[in-house]
Amino acid sequence: MGRSPAMATATADGPVKSHPLLTTAIISVIGYVLVFGTFAGVVNLFPPIGNDTVLLLSDIIAVVNTLALTALLVGFYFIRRGRIRLHRAAMLTAFSLIMVFLVCYLWKVGGGFEKSMVIENGQFLAAYAGIIKPAYLVMLAIHILLSAIAVPVVVYPVVIGLSHSVAEIKTTAHARVGRIAVVSWSLSLFLGVVTYFLLNHVYSWVPR
Repeated sequence: MGRSPAMATATADGPVKSHPLLTTAIISVIGYVLVFGTFAGVVNLFPPIGNDTVLLLSDIIAVVNTLALTALLVGFYFIRRGRIRLHRAAMLTAFSLIMVFLVCYLWKVGGGFEKSMVIENGQFLAAYAGIIKPAYLVMLAIHILLSAIAVPVVVYPVVIGLSHSVAEIKTTAHARVGRIAVVSWSLSLFLGVVTYFLLNHVYSWVPR
């Protein structure tokens, strides 16, 4: 993500600017440790929460992901038209929303529980449960896989965009990695919203 033309002068060198890959790696590792540590029960940062809070966080996460996806696509639209300032604002908004998502998600998992989908008789296309349930699980698996893969390719453009001038950004892999980030991140967010809708508003669930 680039700076506006008014900020196109060279920025001062620093450890982040000099070592963007190392910075990306450190931030990514911290993120992985928080997520996998919370799942494994090793990292326990959040207090226990009740069922109502788990449901509320699920709804909040879906809204946050929808807003993040919108900001991401808007940011892509702006950079395609050379609107660097607006592109930067949209992408930083998307990144900030993902930080909000991360806190809500880890709190939901670490302090509450995950859900498993149950298709009951009389629900939408219940006769095809043998197809719908595997399709849901495939979408969920792709969502999770892309979420994990997207971490470094999302963090790297943010690191470059915040530490380099517009002229300097053009000499980096910011644009190339950013395109990968947009595709992987957008699909992950979209599938996250779809699986949320199926799990919470179309079919039933049980705690896992």
